[in-house]
Amino acid sequence: METITNTLRDSKAARWTALAIVAFSMLCGYYLTDVMAPLKPMLERELLWNSAEYGFFTSAYGWFNVFLLMLIIGGIILDKMGVRFTGKMATIVMVIGTGIKYWAISTHALDGHQMLGMKAQVVVAGLGFATFGVGVEVAGITVSKIIVKWFKGKELALAMGLEMATARMGTALALSTSVPIANAFHKVSAPILVCLIMLCIGMVAFFIYATMDKKLDKSVAAEADRSGVVGDEESFRISDIWFIVTNKGWWYLAILCVLFYSSVFPFLKYASDLMVNKFGVDPEFAGAIPALLPFGTILLTPLFGNLYDRKGKGASIMILGSILLIIVHALFSVPFLKQTPVAIILIVILGIGFSLVPSAMWPSVPKIIPEKQLGSAYAMIFWVQNWGLMGVPALIGWVLNKYCITGTHLVDGVQVSNYNYTIPMMIFTGFGVLALVFALLLKAEDKKKGYGLELPNIKN
Repeated sequence: METITNTLRDSKAARWTALAIVAFSMLCGYYLTDVMAPLKPMLERELLWNSAEYGFFTSAYGWFNVFLLMLIIGGIILDKMGVRFTGKMATIVMVIGTGIKYWAISTHALDGHQMLGMKAQVVVAGLGFATFGVGVEVAGITVSKIIVKWFKGKELALAMGLEMATARMGTALALSTSVPIANAFHKVSAPILVCLIMLCIGMVAFFIYATMDKKLDKSVAAEADRSGVVGDEESFRISDIWFIVTNKGWWYLAILCVLFYSSVFPFLKYASDLMVNKFGVDPEFAGAIPALLPFGTILLTPLFGNLYDRKGKGASIMILGSILLIIVHALFSVPFLKQTPVAIILIVILGIGFSLVPSAMWPSVPKIIPEKQLGSAYAMIFWVQNWGLMGVPALIGWVLNKYCITGTHLVDGVQVSNYNYTIPMMIFTGFGVLALVFALLLKAEDKKKGYGLELPNIKN
């Protein structure tokens, strides 16, 4: 029997093109998110930052999202105004925040000035990073809703996996190219300028996507007119928030998210420094080993997403990923495991775990929450996640500065601290254990409520 294409999303070419465009925008965002991680030794050497200041700056990512509730507000805007308006707004905010961050790192106007009891440069760079954090997180929930809009009942987990893989490519590029770029231009700010240019391109890409989204809405409306089906889309109501926060399954998913991501993204902020201090890797190449993690997810996340689409077992996939997380961080905390091949193997295993959990977690949200509330549901998960992304880097930086300095060494005439990473890695292991607990609770809740997390996504 011949299949009739009724709406634009029924065209494979159209929906995969739409995915490619928005995924590229997210790649540009994630490049900036992690571009400073390999530059920590250079920041200490050139700008005289210490670990506590670096941790403060890195934690800035979640300031506005957490304390000003910008993510939740973004989710409400998304559910009320739609993906086109929200996505355009988010990409513009990303560009503005990156511009502020670049100015702070590159200018000498802030030299010698203090703000909030620390270097003004650190605080202003943090404000720029916080502004960018609002844009990239709102863009993230917008893209999640876009993918559900185009792929629900189709290759949803595969599409989300490919989007995450593309975003991780941005992370991998940041970890592997930031030091070479900084060295090539002899400026620690040079990689941020590259990010700013990329984000401008990503913003233009999203504006191009908006024209496709408009055509999709017209095709859906035309199909509804032909079939006589009345759409059930409703605008946002306060009661929708209440429905979400009283859903136990949503809470298990949200807490699993914050614990899991707090064990990975903050780790990546310090992974290059870990490679230098524990494994003796040359600082210029230290970012290459952590970069294996996101490069691995580029291949594995779509693979596991496709598995979830066709075979199900979403809750079981999240449990397995959490177990791998515990194993890796526990072994990183063992003091005598100092061989570089060990570090490479552990990063590869962590990449497998990091591919497993998100590939099943994000496509599971539409099984727990109705589509009309997805923007708010994703936003609130991201908000909970941002507590971890804000607090954990600052915690690790404080722990390193307070308990883990083992001496100093001279780099280009500047005394730079040596660090023992055993305690930080034990902290990350603890997050992994808690993530496993909530993954098990989520599976039990799914069995009780019948969300279908263990069932395939593709409806035959």
